Amino acid sequence: MIVTFTPNPSLDKTLELDAPLRPGAVQRAISHTTEPGGKGVNISRALTAAGTPSLAVLPGDPADPVLLALQELGVTARALPLGAPLRTNTAITDPQGVTTKINEPGPTFDAALTSSLLELLLQASEGASWVALAGSLPPGVPVDFYAQAITALRRTFGEQAPKIALDTSGEPMAAALPAGPDLIKPNAEELLELHAAFTGSISTDPDTAQRLAEALETDPARAVQLATELQHHGARAALVTLGAHGAVLIPQLETTPSDGTPVALRAWGPAIVPRSTVGAGDASLAGFIAAAQSGASETDSLRHAMAMGRAAAELPGSIMPTPQDLSTETLSTEHLILNPSTTTTVNVETS
Repeated sequence: MIVTFTPNPSLDKTLELDAPLRPGAVQRAISHTTEPGGKGVNISRALTAAGTPSLAVLPGDPADPVLLALQELGVTARALPLGAPLRTNTAITDPQGVTTKINEPGPTFDAALTSSLLELLLQASEGASWVALAGSLPPGVPVDFYAQAITALRRTFGEQAPKIALDTSGEPMAAALPAGPDLIKPNAEELLELHAAFTGSISTDPDTAQRLAEALETDPARAVQLATELQHHGARAALVTLGAHGAVLIPQLETTPSDGTPVALRAWGPAIVPRSTVGAGDASLAGFIAAAQSGASETDSLRHAMAMGRAAAELPGSIMPTPQDLSTETLSTEHLILNPSTTTTVNVETS
């Protein structure tokens, strides 16, 4: 069983335009979708669509639209009643695949609710193979909450503790890294932000950060270098998604790599025409965890992650793919090795 934990879930509305978004103008949507959302919720939806058992843990009242929508989709959930509505997030997509998101903050938590939410996670995680901690933290929840959750899971279950995947950003990610998550899943922008939190070496100016992230998506060797450095700050392994340019997997290091030691895998595929990137990264993480749980190799797990993410990007809104939507035949993989001054690629494996 794979457990997902979403402390700040949402009802995700996606509007699809037939032209690029024009700020200040009046435009008409050609279609719209409404789905239960939040990173962990999306992971559970992707797993359920793929036929992999999953349990979504989240706050929310039984009659909240998010919980009702999960029930309609057949997603098993355990929720902490709040007595307040969950947030609504809005995404706007255009024909070029550009997505603009407007996210609400979510209901405010006090100390008692925060403690109850952590206790619900611990109860639900008994016997789980993986726990995915995912998404932003709602107002009132301390920034180190994910670090507390990782520590509590390992303290509670000891040698039987599930593997822990972490998919968040900003201060919650930086605060959780020293707790040693088994896997982190940043995109290019989040990887740069996280690296900057520990080194201060990358500009946090929004425009500059966006340009650097776009450049990093085309430079998997640099992404591997940054993620490998973060392993020394607590991350055991990293799955870094690079948008249209694929993804890299940096497995857990048993020792400090020497020159010429393989340290990562890269996967990519031919260009696709995305309809919406909302939830594509979540689908990628779901695909990786599901494959890893089944005993697949790191290469096959990465390929499955890529197939899931690409299929999700080709669907409208945050709709998750089914096995019939997946294809790995056109995907390519290669190993990456660490050299004295750079990371280079070897052992290309194409299928």
